[in-house]
Amino acid sequence: MRVFTSLLALCALALGNQAMAAEKPAFDARLSGYDYPHPVHTLKLDSQRQTLEMAYMDVRPDQPNGDTVLLLHGKNFSGAYWQTTIERLTEEGYRVVVPDQIGFGKSSKPEHFQYSFQTLADHTRTLLDELNVDDVTVMGHSMGGMLATRFTLMFPERSDALVLVNPIGLEDWRKHVPWQSVDAWYQGELKKKPEDIKNYMTKAYFDGQWKDRYQPLLTLQQGWLRGPDYKRIAWNSALHYDMIFNQPVVYEFPEIKVPTLLIIGTRDRTALGRNRASEEKQKELGRYDRLGAEAAEAIPNAKLVELEGIGHVPQYEAYDDYIEALTEYLAAQH
Repeated sequence: MRVFTSLLALCALALGNQAMAAEKPAFDARLSGYDYPHPVHTLKLDSQRQTLEMAYMDVRPDQPNGDTVLLLHGKNFSGAYWQTTIERLTEEGYRVVVPDQIGFGKSSKPEHFQYSFQTLADHTRTLLDELNVDDVTVMGHSMGGMLATRFTLMFPERSDALVLVNPIGLEDWRKHVPWQSVDAWYQGELKKKPEDIKNYMTKAYFDGQWKDRYQPLLTLQQGWLRGPDYKRIAWNSALHYDMIFNQPVVYEFPEIKVPTLLIIGTRDRTALGRNRASEEKQKELGRYDRLGAEAAEAIPNAKLVELEGIGHVPQYEAYDDYIEALTEYLAAQH
């Protein structure tokens, strides 16, 4: 009887461990166990004396309207979080190309790489060449907004329009935030715990109000932290931070030559390295209630749509207002 009871206990423990594993997934560097909403393809890139793989989705509509939208993800995200945007755009007839940049999502995480927005933009151009896509509406969120801006500046002939959704880089943090080394960024990443990621997203993105529909954003980042390759992930993340901090695009906004839409959640206060700035400056950084209007004034032929009381991720927090602004703008461009 004791043996039977013990077996039952072991079975219950095993099932409990399986349930915990299901609730708390762990992912390798390439997100092998993480499903994307559409088939993922890879493009081989020879870059900086190594062969890398760039993952991407190429989603085609049932009834094409002849236009393509390029979606560029933010730093703490991957192409997968564009799911609802992809669905709506393809319903409207757009082909949608969604890459994971090198160092992000399902793409390669190199041990050594000199990151620059120019390099990532050139990788993206190579992808479009491979897909025989001549021109696109370039759309970026968060860090993807910095990359989208750089792509448009480098390849205006390939860019029909530019859409920026709560982009970072609307100010130059170097003026107010002390510099720190890649090694310091790396040590900061290594100290993170799963609960730190949720606490940050809840406070920074969603004004302290966490909702179940935000969970996909958390699952990926926490899964990496629990996974076998987190040191590699953390090192790439540190290199990304260094790129973002040291390569502002804000000074080149007047040089943008294509029509531009800014969708700005005015509650957003995202600012890289805010905690290292003086107490006085911390209050002034990341003021999207001001920065959106300043960017719209600096960019020729820009339209600003402000979403009052919305934070850093409008496509999750205020999808209806966000998608209405986006689809109306795209329709007016063609």
